[in-house]
Amino acid sequence: MMISGVSSASASYPAYGERPGREEARAIGKARADEAAGQLSAEELAVVDKLKQTDRKVRQHEMAHVAAGGGVITSGASYTYERGPDGQNYAVAGEVGIDTSPGRTPEETIDRAGRIRAAALAPADPSPQDRAVAAAATQMEQQARAELAQQRSAGEDGSGRDDSRRLEAAYGASSASDSGRQLDTYA
Repeated sequence: MMISGVSSASASYPAYGERPGREEARAIGKARADEAAGQLSAEELAVVDKLKQTDRKVRQHEMAHVAAGGGVITSGASYTYERGPDGQNYAVAGEVGIDTSPGRTPEETIDRAGRIRAAALAPADPSPQDRAVAAAATQMEQQARAELAQQRSAGEDGSGRDDSRRLEAAYGASSASDSGRQLDTYA
């Protein structure tokens, strides 16, 4: 397909050196992509369609993590791309950073574990890595509940000392080693 009025070396712009607007630039880009697509074989077009579907699924998956991860997401989605036969890049894998460190107290840890699990399992199709992060959050929550129950029972019978400082120290010490997990998909 030929694009009339536009040369690949230069484009003529309206007076005073104005450049085309976004809509015009999109139309030019679409026309060039259509021209390139017209030159692709049926097999290459099938590859492009599959890459487009994968790209859409990967982006939806990662955005589900971000949307559900209030307060525990440490970085937005980053993607791994594959160049299609049409010359375009398509996302084929992605990941989102998540802080999996416990809270300072068992109560905070229980709350954080629920948010971590919700973020990990938010996509319709959680990856094995997502499920592993959710399982670790469940284990962290169970441990915090056990420590909270122990702390409460020690306080009720009057024989126990206040262990909150010890618990906070334990949680603080483990937070540095557990904070760098990733939620992945399609890798």
